[in-house]
Amino acid sequence: MKIFDADYLNKLTAQSQGNSRWRQHRNIHESYDAPSQRLFNVIEPGSYTRPYRHANKLKDQILIAIPGLMALATFGEQGEVTGGVCFNAGRNGEDFSAGAEVPSGTRHTVIALGSCCFLLKLKTGPFDSNQPKNLAPWAPDENSTQATTYFQLLCSYIDNSESQ
Repeated sequence: MKIFDADYLNKLTAQSQGNSRWRQHRNIHESYDAPSQRLFNVIEPGSYTRPYRHANKLKDQILIAIPGLMALATFGEQGEVTGGVCFNAGRNGEDFSAGAEVPSGTRHTVIALGSCCFLLKLKTGPFDSNQPKNLAPWAPDENSTQATTYFQLLCSYIDNSESQ
C-alpha cells in the first residue's frame, strides 16, 4: 500500500520549487509497462509545458486537481486556443471543476495559477519512450527565448476568459 501523506507531498513540492522548470513529477506506478499509468505532477506558477498530445488513440488522460488552482488549455491544429477550464480541488460554486478528461489526440497544456498545484494524471499504459508526446510544432520549445512571451500570452488568454 502506498500512502501519499503530508511528508510525501511536501518533498515533492520542495523538488518542484528547486527545479528550474518549476515542476516535478513522480510516478505512482511501478514500471513503464504497467497497464495503468498514474503520477503526481506538482506545478508552480511560471512553469511552461509546451502544448502536446498523445497520438495513440488509447491515451486519453484524466487530470484531477488535488490542491491548487490550475488551468487546462486545449488547441487546434494551427495553435488557436479551442477551449479551457480552470480547476481546483475544494473550490465551491457553480464554476467548480475538479479536473478534466483530455481525449487522445487533443493538444493541451496545464498552467499553475497558484502555488503548490498538485495534479494527479491517469492514463492507459504501457508508456512507450519512443512515442511519449507529440509536441505542438507551432509552440516554442521550453528552453527557447520565445517561451516566456508565449507563456505570458497563454496566461493572458486564461485571465481574460476567466473574467468573462
